Amino acid sequence: MTDFLRVLPNFPVQKFTALISAIESQGLTTTDLITLDAAEIGKRTHQPLLDIKRLSTAILNSLHADLGISNNSLKHPPPPNRISLLSPTLDSPLSGGIPTSAITEFTSASGAGKTQFLLTLLLSVQLPPSHGGLSKNALYISTESPLSTRRLSQILNSHPILKSLPPEVKKPTLDNIISTCTPDLESQDHILTFQVPVEIQRRNIGLLVIDSIAANYRAEFERKPSGSGGVNMGARTTDLIKLGMHLRDLAQRYDLAIVVSNQVADRFSSNSLNSGPKTPASSLRSGPDLSSPLLSRSRNIPVPSSSLPDNNNNNNNNNPSSSLPPPPYIPPPEDDIVTQNHPALLLDHQQNFFTGWGDNPHPLSLDHPLKTPSLGLVWSTQISARIALFKQPVYNNQGGAPFKRWLKVVWGNDMPATSTSSTEMIEYEIWMGGVRGIGDKEKEKEDKKEEEL
Repeated sequence: MTDFLRVLPNFPVQKFTALISAIESQGLTTTDLITLDAAEIGKRTHQPLLDIKRLSTAILNSLHADLGISNNSLKHPPPPNRISLLSPTLDSPLSGGIPTSAITEFTSASGAGKTQFLLTLLLSVQLPPSHGGLSKNALYISTESPLSTRRLSQILNSHPILKSLPPEVKKPTLDNIISTCTPDLESQDHILTFQVPVEIQRRNIGLLVIDSIAANYRAEFERKPSGSGGVNMGARTTDLIKLGMHLRDLAQRYDLAIVVSNQVADRFSSNSLNSGPKTPASSLRSGPDLSSPLLSRSRNIPVPSSSLPDNNNNNNNNNPSSSLPPPPYIPPPEDDIVTQNHPALLLDHQQNFFTGWGDNPHPLSLDHPLKTPSLGLVWSTQISARIALFKQPVYNNQGGAPFKRWLKVVWGNDMPATSTSSTEMIEYEIWMGGVRGIGDKEKEKEDKKEEEL
């Protein structure tokens, strides 16, 4: 029988009596009716396609009504609220700032300024929406070191936007930032699962920051004995999927902006691994030491007689198993071999576009040497946006900063991706007031010159 009455108790079954009877005889469920093609259902039930489409539409409308979802909200979802980075140059590639109801990741090597972006967001979320905030508090979860309150005070007292707020606007304070440390994965899971939802409702939290997301997972799974590597990776994959589902549920349920920082590791391309001298395939096939009984059997080559047992008994002639020929070797279809070995489908090629490193093949580009964010492809499928930060030293620089830094949007909701080139990426600097784009710095200099004139 169909499960209409269990899934949709108020569904008007009287309008589709004949059709539902045919569906019940075939054992189709509500899930089948909204997922299978109408032609497939028609073949099974021998019912008109128009009636089946009307029933599927009616089921979807009833499900949407039970969930409180209207057709207008599905076609035109409201734009998410955004938290400004207090820098118009940096907000521009992010379409106005960090979005709510989503998980945004900042990833980079050490010293690029991930934590500086997070500290700036802890203050800007407290501003009213007219000034780039949400008028809400922030929750900071650290997995490595405690919250740097001294640095927060320095940003609060040095940033020009925060210093020049009008009197009627409430100034951000450190009292509106709740922080905690999770030294291990067990405490991190407990806090995120049980304590964070309570604090979000109790303290009007609009921003959840995790700095960093990979530290406890690397300590828990990557430092165990190498013999259990496969088991560790399977357990880590399960935990990451659960974490991603939980964070997305928090972000969407409470209209929360979740921002995490992630570490990176060195990545070696297949070209560098295969750059050594290669042996021709013909010489490998001709070598006697490289062959094996399994290989010779797969190629349908008879095993040498010396490897067979030398029994001259007459009973061997009566053994039916000895007279059976070996099974013929059936090669796989050539189309499958070409598809599986196509370079565009390999992970080594695909990760050039979702990691943030490798989309520019020039060896002197900013994303070389290649890096890859920690936690791999599994975690990449759980987040909504990835922002990569780059840092390069400046040589023979007299009186200037020893490093140059750039911001790149790898992908994101309503965020156009930028390529790894100095013309498209946004250059920024770390200063007493947090982080700011170089364009904002030059604009401030021009404003000062105009004031002096």
